[in-house]
Amino acid sequence: MTFTAARSRSLRNRPGVAAVALAATAALLAGCSSADKSDPLAEGEASGDTVVVGSNNFAESVLLADIYGEALKAKGIKVSYKPNIGSRETTYGLLKNGSVTVLPEYNGSLLAYLDPKAEQKSTEAVNTAAKAKLDKKLTLLQSSPAENKDSVSVNAETAKKYGLTSDSGLQDLKDIAPDLVIGGSPEFQTRHQGLKGLEAEYGLKFKSFKALDAGGPLTQTALAKNAVQAADIFTTDPTITKEGFVVLKDPKNLFGYANVTPLVHKSGLSQEGVDALNAVSAKLDTKTLLELDSQIQLENKDPLDVAKTWLKSAGLD
Repeated sequence: MTFTAARSRSLRNRPGVAAVALAATAALLAGCSSADKSDPLAEGEASGDTVVVGSNNFAESVLLADIYGEALKAKGIKVSYKPNIGSRETTYGLLKNGSVTVLPEYNGSLLAYLDPKAEQKSTEAVNTAAKAKLDKKLTLLQSSPAENKDSVSVNAETAKKYGLTSDSGLQDLKDIAPDLVIGGSPEFQTRHQGLKGLEAEYGLKFKSFKALDAGGPLTQTALAKNAVQAADIFTTDPTITKEGFVVLKDPKNLFGYANVTPLVHKSGLSQEGVDALNAVSAKLDTKTLLELDSQIQLENKDPLDVAKTWLKSAGLD
């Protein structure tokens, strides 16, 4: 399937964002100097022997940065962190000027930022198109199978009633959609990556639509309480684990591509570092990322500890 990368909202509206953002704001207000490594907005290229790993200001990005950084440390590479920087508009600039060497990105979302009109046909095509639009000092490494993107998910009650499992896809809703109320942001009702696309690509006509929020607490609560039976939920949202939601597969890629992919400043990373990050991508999938996010956001575990434990279990420490 071919579709345009333009999105009406960020894909990264995730639980934990507010807390992380507050922490970042507090650090800035504390009056850190521009040379202080604790200041996520400090500029200036890193020393030649140090790889600076940055993250955006939401919980999953911090976790991924810790995974990348600790994987590099395992190869004897000196690493420092700039966590909770902010939005893509800020982090992209810091990568270009060399203040940050490595940043966890989502390939389709990055392409939409670089070229809102770009078409996305496959993971490889997205990466090729994004690389062509990147600043010449930057590049993308190998993408992981792990994706954090929109999905249609059903609650446990609905899954049990209709025999839906993690192996089920959107096509399996065709006969039962007329019995289901679906929820999502107001935009979900009118865009192709929403109700229009679900009908055009899968022939789905739901009983009704309930306007909620963009995969946030209103949507999560409505699905958990069966006020809606299906909803737009992000694929690594920990409420999937907590509430037993079933994420339906999207074989036609209606919801696009959002593969976790390292974005790097070319001159700041050795081939050994490239190989280490590509090894992470080879072993990180959506199921694993959901499990790791759940440990942080539901069990309140430290992201660095979760990262180290997973790297050890994956043989990457």
